Amino acid sequence: MEIYILMAALLALFQIWLIPMIINIKNLPWMISARDDVVEESVLLQRAHRASTNLQESLPVFMALVLLAMAMKDDVSMYACWWLMLRVVHGTTYLAGIAYVRTVAFIGSIYCLIMMGVCLI
Repeated sequence: MEIYILMAALLALFQIWLIPMIINIKNLPWMISARDDVVEESVLLQRAHRASTNLQESLPVFMALVLLAMAMKDDVSMYACWWLMLRVVHGTTYLAGIAYVRTVAFIGSIYCLIMMGVCLI
């Protein structure tokens, strides 16, 4: 189960920090400054920020459930693995602007969290 925590942390690193930074690399001087000025964000960067925020809302619940499963010695690895895959699909389709697939991936990831919780009851 530890691998799922590490993979979720890697996903967070990419989606919260690395991808937005790469998209916004043209504003490097601003990124390394105190950021007192406002810069215009591209549509792609705005999507990356929204996908990042969405992940940040879901990630603590995932981490809590995985840690609880480890403490209780319950196996929720199938749902944890699917959650990770669906979150990658969600982030990718969010950036690409593919609305319906993104929504299905989001709902699937929420279903995985619910099922992880059910397995721990």
